[in-house]
Amino acid sequence: MAFNKTDKGERSEAPRKRPIRRKKKVCAFCTEPYDEFTVYRDVKSLSRFISERGKILPRRITGTCAKHQRLLTTSVKRARHIALLPYTVE
Repeated sequence: MAFNKTDKGERSEAPRKRPIRRKKKVCAFCTEPYDEFTVYRDVKSLSRFISERGKILPRRITGTCAKHQRLLTTSVKRARHIALLPYTVE
């Protein structure tokens, strides 16, 4: 018996699953008041945006907007430069 593209076989059509709708992440900096020039000093809040290995987490994971992701990246790099945050985790 050869395969025929027009032949659907004896399988029944399974009901389609609905796509999972996830809750949209909200930017932490848009909702809270902050000072743009002193964000790098707050190590506790910056550590939320850094992985266990010391990498800066991307926007799709943290939920920050593009403007504040750039601010966050600069703040993490400043904090690393003045030794508030480590470059790598040992």
